[in-house]
Amino acid sequence: MNGQYIPVAVMATQVALRTKPSTYPEPFASRMAGREKRPLGDLFGLSNFGINLTKLLPGAGSALRHAHSKQDEFIYILHGHPVLVTDAGETQLSPGMCAGFKAGTGNAHQLLNRTNEDVHYLEVGDRSAGDSAVYPDDDLQAAFVDGNWLFTHKDGSPY
Repeated sequence: MNGQYIPVAVMATQVALRTKPSTYPEPFASRMAGREKRPLGDLFGLSNFGINLTKLLPGAGSALRHAHSKQDEFIYILHGHPVLVTDAGETQLSPGMCAGFKAGTGNAHQLLNRTNEDVHYLEVGDRSAGDSAVYPDDDLQAAFVDGNWLFTHKDGSPY
């Protein structure tokens, strides 16, 4: 990584938090309050997929409910009891449980922490070029262009 030091191993809970809590435009970014992400994959210079150690405080959500066109996603619950919300309904999760979301299925998903304890989980996603995301519950759509998410209203107008 351009002469930058890449560690061999680290304590995941000590990795610095992501500097920008959310890439969503307002009014959606503020809805991500209570979510903390530690970008583990970036620390090691991984470019084909990302790995985050994510913490949801009580009442927080992982993301807006969304589905990707090209990006597969996977989560593994380490601590706590979040609710997984998908097009099929709600599923209570617990430590040791995992879930995967195949790209292109249209099955929108998110995690919600409706408990009084923190939730900790690993999230893994690839970084497929040309990916897009739909948000069935919000006036939002996204396109992954040149390594960045570009957000617009569903009619294509900018935020």
